[in-house]
Amino acid sequence: MLNLASDTPPDWAERASGALDEILLDHAHCEKKAAGGALRLLFSYPNQVFLQRPLAELAQEELTHFQQLLDILDVRGIPFERQKPSPYAGRLHALVEPKEPRRLTDLLLVCALIEARSCERMKCLAEAPIDPELQSFYKDLLASEARHHQVYVELACQVEAPEVVRSRLQELAEIEARILEEGGPDVRLHS
Repeated sequence: MLNLASDTPPDWAERASGALDEILLDHAHCEKKAAGGALRLLFSYPNQVFLQRPLAELAQEELTHFQQLLDILDVRGIPFERQKPSPYAGRLHALVEPKEPRRLTDLLLVCALIEARSCERMKCLAEAPIDPELQSFYKDLLASEARHHQVYVELACQVEAPEVVRSRLQELAEIEARILEEGGPDVRLHS
């Protein structure tokens, strides 16, 4: 279960299919940011031993996905370059409470929601009328993205009581849905 409060509109896959080069570039950036985010948590919370191994493994997997996307970009002749990011993740991170332990819980849950939305969008791409190799690539990523979502939720449940985590996750998911509804001008994995 991805704990999302809304579904991606059906037209997103059509728009994404029409801007596939941008989506692939954005996805590469997203995987790199996801690896960096997991590493930042490791360095920010070195005394939280329960975070160390799961986040290290997650960061490694995100970097593997980043490398796979770099290969796809190379094959398709798409240069890896800077891209204006979607405001999505920044707006979610702005919701993080400043005081502990809520800060750590919120950071983990924001990551969980980003992973959940990524999984949902990748499922859309796996089912879209695009290159069969890309469909297969996105289908192969679904299990790991769903697992990443679950890892973040489980880690949050080690910070605060599961019922507190579930309530906060629902609250953040509803805001995440509104953020996506407002969208942005560019087609991105999270737009």
